[in-house]
Amino acid sequence: MYPALWVSKTGLDAQQANISTISNNLANASTIGFKKSRAVFEDLFYQNINQPGGQSSQNTKLPSGLMLGAGAKVVATQRIHSNGNAQTTDNALDLMIEGDGFFQILLPDGNMGYQRNGQFNLNDEGVIVTIGAGYLLEPEIAVPPDAVQVTIGTDGEVSARLRGQATNVVLGQITVVDFINPAGLEPIGQNLYLPTGVSGHPQEGIPSLDGLGSIRQSMLETSNVNVTEELVNMIEAQRIYEMNSKVISSVDQMLSYVNQKL
Repeated sequence: MYPALWVSKTGLDAQQANISTISNNLANASTIGFKKSRAVFEDLFYQNINQPGGQSSQNTKLPSGLMLGAGAKVVATQRIHSNGNAQTTDNALDLMIEGDGFFQILLPDGNMGYQRNGQFNLNDEGVIVTIGAGYLLEPEIAVPPDAVQVTIGTDGEVSARLRGQATNVVLGQITVVDFINPAGLEPIGQNLYLPTGVSGHPQEGIPSLDGLGSIRQSMLETSNVNVTEELVNMIEAQRIYEMNSKVISSVDQMLSYVNQKL
C-alpha cells in the first residue's frame, strides 16, 4: 500500500481524538469544578533509509539522513488543574477551595474519591453530602435540626448557631488533601477523581495551612474551560483534519492517474 495513505490516516485518527477532547471541554464549560484536558501528540516510528553519519564514500559521511515518518498519534490527555473563577452564591453549603486541594468524598464501595466541586447539601440525617449523588463528605459532619445558621471558616471549621442560643457550636472540621501530581488522578465522572500510581498519595491537612487552599463559604469554583480558546483549538483541529483528508485525496488521484496511464 502507498505509505502516504496510512500516514494521513494516523493524522485523521489523532485529530478525531483531539476533537473529542475539545468537545468534552466545551460540554463541561458550565460544570462546577471541572478541569479541562488537552490532547498530547507524539510522532510514530521512522523508517531509516539512510542513517545520518553513514559512510557515503571512503573519506566522507552523510551530513543528514533519509528517515520517513509513519505519522502521529495521541498518547495522553493531560488534565490542566489551574483554578477556575469564583462564583458567589446564597447557599451556605456551597464551598470553594481557593488554592490547591480536593474535598474528600466517601464512595459507596468504601473507597475515597476526590473532587473540586463544592456543591453540598444535607441528607435526611442532617449529614453533609454531595448535591448530585448524595455521597458523604469526609470527615463526616452532621448539622443539628435546630441549627439556625451554619458557618464554615477559611480553615474548614464548621460551626452553627442553634435555636435559642447566642453562641455558635463547633460541629466538625473539613479537611482537604493534595497530590504531588494532580494530573495523574483518574477521572471517573460525577466530578470525582481516584488516585493512581503516578498521582502520589493523598496528603491530608487543614485548609489554608501547609500550602493547602483555604475554604470560601457561599462561593463555587467555575470550570477552568476558556470557551474562546477551545473554539480556536477546534478550528485548528478541523483544518488539520481537512489537510490530512486532502492528502488522501491527492494520493488517490495520483494512483488513479498511474492506473489509467500504465
